Amino acid sequence: MRLTLSVIKADVGSVGGHTKPSTRMIAAVEGEVAKAICNGLLIDGFICHTGDDIAIIMTHTRGEGSSEVHQLAWKAFLAATSVAKTSGLYGAGQDLLADAPSGNIRGAGPGVAELSFDHSLSGARPAESFMVFAADKCGPGAYNLPLYLAFADPMYCAGLMLPPMIKGFRFHVIDMDNTAGDSLLELDAPADSYHIAALLRDNERFGIDRIISRTHGEAVVAVSAQRLHAIAGKYTGKDDPVAIVRNQGIFPAPEEIISPFAKAHFVGGDARGSHVMPLMPVPLNTSVTGMYCLPIVSCVGFSIDKEGRFAESYTDFFDNPAWDEVRRRAQRKAIEMRSQGWSGAAMLPYSELEYGGFRDTVSGLLKRFRLRDERKPEAAE
Repeated sequence: MRLTLSVIKADVGSVGGHTKPSTRMIAAVEGEVAKAICNGLLIDGFICHTGDDIAIIMTHTRGEGSSEVHQLAWKAFLAATSVAKTSGLYGAGQDLLADAPSGNIRGAGPGVAELSFDHSLSGARPAESFMVFAADKCGPGAYNLPLYLAFADPMYCAGLMLPPMIKGFRFHVIDMDNTAGDSLLELDAPADSYHIAALLRDNERFGIDRIISRTHGEAVVAVSAQRLHAIAGKYTGKDDPVAIVRNQGIFPAPEEIISPFAKAHFVGGDARGSHVMPLMPVPLNTSVTGMYCLPIVSCVGFSIDKEGRFAESYTDFFDNPAWDEVRRRAQRKAIEMRSQGWSGAAMLPYSELEYGGFRDTVSGLLKRFRLRDERKPEAAE
């Protein structure tokens, strides 16, 4: 069958500030998803949160961009928003930027990543496994470096030197500043590796939208590369991206995909979406309660049975003592960067300061600047 993986996430309210959704909010989303499974819209579903973002992970046969599946997610987030409003929680409905989209909700606020493939558990894919990354307090460009290293650099992914992957992967790079529509460029690794790097170094403008196997023509990665400020025209929160990554066999193995996250690399985000801070890998359902509102990322893995259901349980990749040292490194890097306060590289450039107040403050000051009078004073008699 033609199976679709859909991951749709949104921040629709949180407890005590932008920390985590409430238990009742999660239950409201789970209730809507359970009904969709019972009535046959979905094959399976899984709910989790990273920071204050709720993610709905689904399997179905309706295809990418299905209005029915997207409307289900919208309805579920509205139910959670209602709970948040009743409970007086922070940011209720924050990511729901449209009043009532009639179909596909991509571009209406929630982050959307989807992949479709022929699911038969035979041929090149005798087993189907995948991972979902979910990040909070950062933008879609947060995945640029780790995905590049996992799919284009054999120093991180030795599997790239094996016959199933030796032809490399095709990167679909999106210009996230283009608000007229999805502006995409397809580049092949390894042939175009330097060109890919030249674009992906700019996390705020260019992002990975999709990665395709050049050997098998199979989609392996999909990222929710949408910028909320480009949609809303103002800061409403960071974009907090999700990514679907298929793994094993003809694709990189899980350890090759997650190893670049050990860098705890610097990304734009943090408090008010305005700082440059390290991305810290965390277990599922982690609250944002540490110092500095550190950007965080979780990773959950599944196998899919022949009916399209999630087999057995799930794997929480970053819930392992091996990642404790990375988390400590991320904290040390964060403390050092934030010790620089507002100066220079510690904050995003003015063009990327997404919190409206910063722009308003500087815009008001710019109006007060005057050209220096270069006329020489008359000599004293």
